[in-house]
Amino acid sequence: MTWTHSQKVSLLIVSTASFLGTFLASSVNIALPTIGKQFELNAVLLSWIVIAFLLSTSIVMLPMGKWADLHGIKKVFKWGITGCAAGTVLCAVSPNGYFLIVSRFVQGCGYAMCACVGNAILVSMFPPHQKGSVLGISIALIYAGLSMGPLLGGLLTEYLGWRSIFYIVAVIQIVDAIAAFIVLGKDKPVENSTPVNFKGIFAYVAALIALIYGSSIIPQVKGWISIVAGAVLMLGFFLIENRSKFPVLNVKLFTKNRLFAFSTLSALINYSATYAIIFLLSLYLQKIKMLSPKEAGFILLAQPFVMAIFSPIAGRLSDCKIEPRWLTTTGMALCALGLAAFAFLSESTSIYLIIGVLAVVGLGFALFSSPNMRTIMGSVEKSMYGLATSITETMRSLGQMISITISTLLISMLLGSIQIAAVPNDAFMKLVSISFGIFATICAVGVVCSYYRGNSNRSNI
Repeated sequence: MTWTHSQKVSLLIVSTASFLGTFLASSVNIALPTIGKQFELNAVLLSWIVIAFLLSTSIVMLPMGKWADLHGIKKVFKWGITGCAAGTVLCAVSPNGYFLIVSRFVQGCGYAMCACVGNAILVSMFPPHQKGSVLGISIALIYAGLSMGPLLGGLLTEYLGWRSIFYIVAVIQIVDAIAAFIVLGKDKPVENSTPVNFKGIFAYVAALIALIYGSSIIPQVKGWISIVAGAVLMLGFFLIENRSKFPVLNVKLFTKNRLFAFSTLSALINYSATYAIIFLLSLYLQKIKMLSPKEAGFILLAQPFVMAIFSPIAGRLSDCKIEPRWLTTTGMALCALGLAAFAFLSESTSIYLIIGVLAVVGLGFALFSSPNMRTIMGSVEKSMYGLATSITETMRSLGQMISITISTLLISMLLGSIQIAAVPNDAFMKLVSISFGIFATICAVGVVCSYYRGNSNRSNI
């Protein structure tokens, strides 16, 4: 496998942006108690430091993917990494909590611009027989960022302060942005440019705001009302797009393209079932096993370590004669088995057993992710790479929100407003068991969805 210097550097630029974006999404979580004490924030405002990032990412991702297909994917990436770096700098110098929340929103907008076109740039730069391998590397770093965030964020917060997370990331992002402007070059002229459907964009943005705001205040009545309103607006969005001559979202991708529909749905299910693993296990290891944040973080590294090793391998396997759906279905099944195993956690469960199950889940992630992305990109024409990538990334963001919403709802129902430290161990273990049982069931549905997508179209990618 021979790559040119330009291909190697481009892969590094895109993968670095992907890693830093997901790292920011997860590393800040462990610093929230420290941030809350410094800015004297209540629990609701503290949660919006996380929600603001996910909200802006979800809002910008889909319409920006359409815009990128019309005006150039490389242009969008360059300005995206620049905007994300600017938002990160603002986070680092935030004088209060409200400023930090707004800065996180700006940061999420920039990251969304990078994420919605990153894989599209890679797919366009590498030959068909190498694209699975390249996507495997990129996706491994995305998951590594999500999983390593709590550990590295904890170390930086403990020894250098929470602002150091943003300062260090900002420096790397600035270097990455400069490299992107130098190396990536210009986009080819886009033929047959079409207008953007702003009515659809408005409905989509309003729907996401209502859904995410509602999920953040469940189980309050107005939270459920907001979610219902969001669902109605989302339905309206699909109806508008289905009737539009120039849709932001080509609904036919879901109604006429079974391979694309089932593959993106599988991605949504996978993230919905697995994103809360780190959150729940981090609490379990620190509360039940009495480990420090650093010790818990090192144990949780088992998952991204295995994933980083096997994601490129899974990508290469999908480039060969192995049908991607067999890899994705096997990976989803391993994730489901791992989640089911975690449902039987007890106070006496061995740390080594937990590490082993995390390794199984990590292997499942690896087998699912890059072949699934390869299938998605292979199911559409090249002119729709940007939109396909943005839809997939939107599914990831929505899946994360669903996963956290389920966890938050169960905590509210089972534990109430009691601080985690004061919760009896048996009540906490009941929460863990029910949560992982629900996530295992969701993932089992994903196994079926992944299998029935059909065989991939190897001629397009």
